Amino acid sequence: QVQLVESGGGLVQAGGSLRLSCAASGRTFSTIAMAWFRQAPGEQREFVAYISWNAGNTHYADPVKGRFAISRDNTNNMVYLQMNDLRPEDTAVYYCNAGGAFFRAYSPGKSWGQGTQVTVSS
Repeated sequence: QVQLVESGGGLVQAGGSLRLSCAASGRTFSTIAMAWFRQAPGEQREFVAYISWNAGNTHYADPVKGRFAISRDNTNNMVYLQMNDLRPEDTAVYYCNAGGAFFRAYSPGKSWGQGTQVTVSS
């Protein structure tokens, strides 16, 4: 099972940017899909972005399309989420997920990080 550690969260004003990082351990990283999810207070965890094992395919939730970008570095076992034009409704704990599958929608794998808080002030 892949171990995941997120970082890069923080407090930012609306319109600002943040870059989240997810460090993964395990020799299988370069062969598995990765994704980001988020969970706002009182809400269910929701899908944000997905990237295939070789970065050939990506998919985004409608609310973040055109503002967020997912990428990965298989050499260093890292996944990133560049978040631009942040809005107060983006406030949530952001989680990294490994090993899922995408067919019309992303089904998460079993590996989750501990999450990193993103707070966007208006």
